[in-house]
Amino acid sequence: MKPPTKTLLLVAAAALTLGACATATPYAPAGFNGQRGGYAEQRLETDRYRVSFSGNSVTSREQVEMSLLLRAAELTTENGFDWFSTTNRATDRDTRYQTVGDPFFDRYRYWGPSWRYYGRRGWSLWGDPFWGRADFDVRQVDRYEATAEIVMGRGAKPAGDANAFDAREVIANIGSRITRPT
Repeated sequence: MKPPTKTLLLVAAAALTLGACATATPYAPAGFNGQRGGYAEQRLETDRYRVSFSGNSVTSREQVEMSLLLRAAELTTENGFDWFSTTNRATDRDTRYQTVGDPFFDRYRYWGPSWRYYGRRGWSLWGDPFWGRADFDVRQVDRYEATAEIVMGRGAKPAGDANAFDAREVIANIGSRITRPT
């Protein structure tokens, strides 16, 4: 018997959604294929851009910062320049705390006639102040976003400027380490 097409589409969409939650933000424009993070840029002047890269909770700070540098290097070469220098560079961390309830006993959803339950420390009553046990765990969720203003130039990069990068070298050195969409 052939399953309905609508059901197959729903199952496929659910699988893609779950798969997207478990992987780092790929290097792509913000909003690509409905993803939450990614890179974005805004031209400020002929040789100046504001660039950003935002990751999800699985994307490391290092991956976010490397993606920002890669996008800055790509913009530099796309506009016919050889090097770029970063100014006002920053990485912000957004920290949220998520509570995860006990899957076998959730006192807020399943109100039963018995107030006793068997927990990690044995039998206890709900709200027993002497046990000091919570029925949930708290998980920290971090998301990073890196931003920089870049100034682009032609020729050899300025000597002695620690914030100046050769665009082609950046692309060659970190381009293969960046996660790209499949």
